[in-house]
Amino acid sequence: MTGGAGRKPGTATRRPPGPAGPGRQRTGGQREAVPSPTAAADAAVAAWQDYLAAARQLDGVRRAAAAAAGEQARSVQEAREELTEVRARLAAQQTRLRERGVPPISLVPSPPELSEEARAMAGGPATVLAALRGARDRLDSADAALVARHPLRPASWSARPRNLLVYGPLAVLVPLIQVVVYVATGAGPATVAALICGLPMPAVAFVAGWLGVGRLFPPAQGGRVDRTPRFGALVCLVPAVLGTAGLLLAMLAG
Repeated sequence: MTGGAGRKPGTATRRPPGPAGPGRQRTGGQREAVPSPTAAADAAVAAWQDYLAAARQLDGVRRAAAAAAGEQARSVQEAREELTEVRARLAAQQTRLRERGVPPISLVPSPPELSEEARAMAGGPATVLAALRGARDRLDSADAALVARHPLRPASWSARPRNLLVYGPLAVLVPLIQVVVYVATGAGPATVAALICGLPMPAVAFVAGWLGVGRLFPPAQGGRVDRTPRFGALVCLVPAVLGTAGLLLAMLAG
């Protein structure tokens, strides 16, 4: 009789416990941590905020760099303009000082002075611009000192009083001749001829004054003569008009 014949009907054969199948639930120690949807959303929002902060910081750095570059470019342009003006004025002052007997070696900076100024210029365009503006102020003081020491020299005067010394005598010359002719001949043909000939004389006086200002007051090296054309035309025109009107009234009254 086999072993199976002795089993009772209805009883199940017990099997030894095997490994858990794929469909069975894992124990608590074997469970994987699954993040919740709220935690994932918070992490995404935090990452987006960090990105925005970094983008704002980068934009601020870019704007600051662009502003610094623009300011440097403006400083360079202004420094070039100041340098041109300072060079022209220095050349003019050197010419004036040499005319007054200052030795040329005294007008040239020494090597230690050049080295010191070169070190001072290492701060960039803004430092150079500030130094050039300071040099322009010192040039103004030097010009004022030169004018104060020689007030009787017309070359050191301002443009209008200086040019009046040229335009003025030329402007009154023709009216003075007309008055002399009237006094000598009376209201006759000679006076009428003098008045007719005197009509274009203000223009002739202006042209002669224009040329005379350039000859008597030559410009400094690299500069231009201020001939004050409007002021000169007015100076040449007023005496001629007044002289002609006075002579006409005197002739009509006579």
